[in-house]
Amino acid sequence: MDNRTRAQEWQRLAEMDLRSAEYLLNMRPVPLEIICYHCQQSAEKYLKGYLVLYGINPPKIHDLNELRKLCSDLSDLKEIADQCSDLTAYGVQPRYPMVLMLEERDMQQALSSAKAIRDFVLNLAPEMALEEQE
Repeated sequence: MDNRTRAQEWQRLAEMDLRSAEYLLNMRPVPLEIICYHCQQSAEKYLKGYLVLYGINPPKIHDLNELRKLCSDLSDLKEIADQCSDLTAYGVQPRYPMVLMLEERDMQQALSSAKAIRDFVLNLAPEMALEEQE
């Protein structure tokens, strides 16, 4: 499998996470933690897919700040630094029982950040985008 095909597979999974987060908005009560988790996962997969596109095997980490720094060796990703910082905590914390004080505005910010990272990465590397969105 070539790098482009592998990157597109990452993109497909990233988009599935983002769509799952949006779908969960219809649940009552709204699962804020799980939506934030899917947003972080989507961003993580977009960044890892970008690395894969350029032949770099992504590390098995969830820290979006570190992934962004690795990607920055290829291109300047300072524009999404804040979004990466916002989402990083959601990669681990929501998966375990602990007090995580989230409000709806946090969830909306997570969705916005995930979409900003998606748009930035796909604009930077349009060849990573799937030909046809499912």
